[in-house]
Amino acid sequence: MFKKIIKGGRKPSKSDDGFGNAGHHRTGSGPGNVVVNHASRGGTGAAVSTPASPAVTNPPPMQSVEPLPLFRDVPVSERQNLFLRKLQICCFQFDFGDTLKSVREKEIKRQTLLELVDFIQSGSGKINENCQEEMIRMVSVNIFRSLPPNSHESTGQEPADPEEEEPYLEPSWPHLQLVYELVLRYVVSSDTDTKVAKRYIDHSFVLKLLDLFDSEDPREREYLKTILHRIYGKFMVHRPFIRKAINNIFYRFVYETDRHSGIGELLEILGSIINGFALPMKEEHKLFLVRALIPLHKPKAISIYHQQLSYCITQFVEKDYKLADTVIRGLLKYWPVTNCQKEVLFLGELEEVLEATQPAEFQRCMVPLFRQIGRCLTSSHFQVAERALFLWNNEHIVGLIAQNRGVVLPILFDALEKNIQTHWNQAVHGLTVNVRKMFLEMDAELFEECQRQYEEKESRAQEVEEQREMTWKRLADVADKRDDMITA
Repeated sequence: MFKKIIKGGRKPSKSDDGFGNAGHHRTGSGPGNVVVNHASRGGTGAAVSTPASPAVTNPPPMQSVEPLPLFRDVPVSERQNLFLRKLQICCFQFDFGDTLKSVREKEIKRQTLLELVDFIQSGSGKINENCQEEMIRMVSVNIFRSLPPNSHESTGQEPADPEEEEPYLEPSWPHLQLVYELVLRYVVSSDTDTKVAKRYIDHSFVLKLLDLFDSEDPREREYLKTILHRIYGKFMVHRPFIRKAINNIFYRFVYETDRHSGIGELLEILGSIINGFALPMKEEHKLFLVRALIPLHKPKAISIYHQQLSYCITQFVEKDYKLADTVIRGLLKYWPVTNCQKEVLFLGELEEVLEATQPAEFQRCMVPLFRQIGRCLTSSHFQVAERALFLWNNEHIVGLIAQNRGVVLPILFDALEKNIQTHWNQAVHGLTVNVRKMFLEMDAELFEECQRQYEEKESRAQEVEEQREMTWKRLADVADKRDDMITA
């Protein structure tokens, strides 16, 4: 999880909430047939002021991949042109499905990418605007591509558990990794002027970057996470757009596809973003919690990203304690009925939320909350019952319960007694005895009253059961007499 807090800067423009076009580029084997459309750039009549720099013209297109001299071997005045020529080499695409094909050209491109990364990282020369545009063009050619279908999509089989599937590893990773490293170094470089760079790292670029989070390769998603996080921190104008785009990915995942490889990485980014929210929290952020984050508890694959989701949810409650009631009721809404492992995850998250909950918010939701906890206590799955009983190991939660014992104990008393009398697991039985003892020490008079009511209820239930059995016995006797009359 990211620890760095992204602090807000100047107020972003309202116009940044719109979406740009996000079509994928088609890439050929050479660099000359790719068009990169930058939605945020001005039209042909717009004048752009640039700092004075030596005139650099684009070199003619290269027809083949040949090694070029190193940057240190050419004069400083020629390095910008050499930079452009190296970018052309890196626009060539190769087939990594055949390891014996174009071995020499692949190595030349790899070495060239390494040189470009070193050149940007060293800060030995600030690249001009034309070079920046061509570099983003080269990056687009390499990383923006159609992702391969998931195994169940290509075979027509039922989708397997995402946790058990082997991830698809991108065969072109030796090149892709260096391209991602180049983008990262460019974004974090102190020489990168955001006023210029935002013309090329625009909404269209960011949206295509977000599309790549569905890659099955965890190495690629890790780079994407770091790059998008850095873009969010550096390009304040893109912040509302990025949040809205991530929101839409969550909507599609929850309500349409139920499958996405990068939900955990996106939540890691959001954890850092939420950490930096200013107080009082904007209504937009509260809506994001209710409409996007809480519904993420619905999908079956929650175990893959639950740790990151739980962190984001807890961050909201720690930022604004008044949201605790909203979060707890949201958890109860999506509480699993038949998935015991998911139920254990919910109980763990519930404990973290309750630890940040204040008494007033606790009182608003304690009745439905402890009805659900009561059902968990009597679960035949011992891990669910055990995890629910572990809540009483938390001093803050015990304090909240003690303050409201007059409401909580009557709700839970039946479940506690049922566990002591009938639960099959000895560990659950022992923990239940301890919890029962804690309630007795909290308020002996209340405990005795609950016990009296429980015994009365059990007595009435026993009478009802006896009456039911007598009724059935009478019916059976009547039926037997009728049979005897018929046979006679």
